[in-house]
Amino acid sequence: MLVNIFDQQSTLKISPDQVRQLVCKVIEIKEEDWDELNIHFVDTKTISELHEQFFDDPSPTDCISFPIDCRDAPNLINRILGEIFICPETAIQYAAEHQTNALEETTLYIVHGLLHLLGFDDLQATERRKMRLEEARLMQILKQYHLVLTE
Repeated sequence: MLVNIFDQQSTLKISPDQVRQLVCKVIEIKEEDWDELNIHFVDTKTISELHEQFFDDPSPTDCISFPIDCRDAPNLINRILGEIFICPETAIQYAAEHQTNALEETTLYIVHGLLHLLGFDDLQATERRKMRLEEARLMQILKQYHLVLTE
């Protein structure tokens, strides 16, 4: 799977190779078959603009996902899972407030974005609980394989 990384922020050093490895592991665990994914690491201003443009909410957020190709489109030569926009500044702020690790929080945002692209939702309480359980399960597996982002 081709994972394109576009790092347009400078507040958190992120290894593109680590991102690719953890994405491929999640896709493997979920037994999905996709050809391509784009991940954008952006600053607070950019994520806020996207949030306002697409969700009519100008507040900053952690992650926004946009699916591209339908999973049931068998005739496509190159199936693109989608685009994920992640704000590491949000992860840094959350980590400081909760005494956690910003890179691990960013890893969670990647997992969260992937799950959205794979059909998980968190709008309803029941769906949100399923998504949180799956996030926790995947984060544990990523930790076992040492695939959580590190410096």
